[in-house]
Amino acid sequence: MANFSKSNVPQFSVDVYQNEYLPEGGREVNAIVTVTSTGGGTSGRVPLLGGSATPSAVPGSSPDAAVVIMVDCSGSMEYPPTKMRNARDATAAAVDTLRDGVAFAVVAGTHLAKEVYPGNGRLAVADARTREEARQALRRLSAGGGTAISTWLRLADRLLGTADVSIRHGILLTDGRNEHESSEALKAALDECAGRFTCDARGVGTDWEVKEVTGIASALLGTSDIVADPAGLAADFTQMMANAMGKEVADVALRLWTPVGVEIAFVKQVAPRVEQLTDRRTEAGPRAGDYPTGSWGDESRDYHVCVRVPEAGIGREMLAARVSLIIPAADSGTPEVLSQGLVRAVWTDDMEASTSINPQVAHYTGQAELAQVIQQGLAARKMGDLDGATAKLGRAVQLAAFSGNADTAKLLSKVVDVVDEASGTVRLKAKVAEADEMTLETRSTKTVRVKK
Repeated sequence: MANFSKSNVPQFSVDVYQNEYLPEGGREVNAIVTVTSTGGGTSGRVPLLGGSATPSAVPGSSPDAAVVIMVDCSGSMEYPPTKMRNARDATAAAVDTLRDGVAFAVVAGTHLAKEVYPGNGRLAVADARTREEARQALRRLSAGGGTAISTWLRLADRLLGTADVSIRHGILLTDGRNEHESSEALKAALDECAGRFTCDARGVGTDWEVKEVTGIASALLGTSDIVADPAGLAADFTQMMANAMGKEVADVALRLWTPVGVEIAFVKQVAPRVEQLTDRRTEAGPRAGDYPTGSWGDESRDYHVCVRVPEAGIGREMLAARVSLIIPAADSGTPEVLSQGLVRAVWTDDMEASTSINPQVAHYTGQAELAQVIQQGLAARKMGDLDGATAKLGRAVQLAAFSGNADTAKLLSKVVDVVDEASGTVRLKAKVAEADEMTLETRSTKTVRVKK
């Protein structure tokens, strides 16, 4: 493990967990890379709703951030009428959670995107006056029109682009499907916005498309979730904004350098949720590539790196990969290295050593499979393939129990009756609430850490 730190930002560390021993002819090397940042000091600070205390920057830190909140104002938000009211209240709660000095704006999203506050292509600077002005503007929000999320994202991008800050973040709320534009239009907007700002996405109620909302968050390196009951929006928005205010370092990348002859099989985030990064690589010089990780506050994440090395004889050893956490230089100069770790390969004729699976690797391989079989099982259920759904969801119950993923096990129990969790024997429930099925699908990629 190596540590590198810089004043006024968190200190980063990298730990590599692997079994470096390979049998003769062995080529695949797996490692779990745990990245931890500490010392940011703001993550998870949630002010009281409606409290008189004004959120302020942590001593010694500068509010180097801008946030745009995108609120669905399409016609369906009026049914029931409480949904729009809850969305207004939740957005006001998020605005209340902004630190002093943070730039912000609110956007109303329909088949068009409209600035709600402050307007004229600007961002406001958070203080007591602008928060109150934003709350007043939110009271005028009403529902009507269609849904074209690409217009919301592009407006957010333009607004965020006016701020000279390093942390740019969006919060997006929708209650329906993206029906008034093609999926290609949304994908094009996501491609344009990727790397420019991060975005958390929430679906309220049960009339939205899970893959759309999770796809937005995935593309923009944010979180996604369901808020089945609109009454829960204010608490969720407050926590989301508090987490955004906890980010201290933006545009952090995982740089993988490999020697000649080594191939990258895959790179994925495996905690706190599964996120494929393999296809997001950007070349960074000879035999090196960068994988985006987004913004960081006080937190820890795990990544699974799998590489294929050339065959070698017994007793040989090699550096299979060097993992660096970096902040790219703005002028394409030398990046700042925050921390580093090494992945090794050693060939041995000790069968016990070469066949032992590292506990962290085994755990996260199971968590990745858990996310996959849940999604496959729910898809099979929708297609009417009840045998396939039973088999996949039974395997999910087995994996959740084995890994101690109690939250996922609880969600699964609302979709299947568990006969025997150890063997994965289940029966599909005849009736399943739509909110329960959508919650399971939306949260299927959330993982648990390795038990200590």
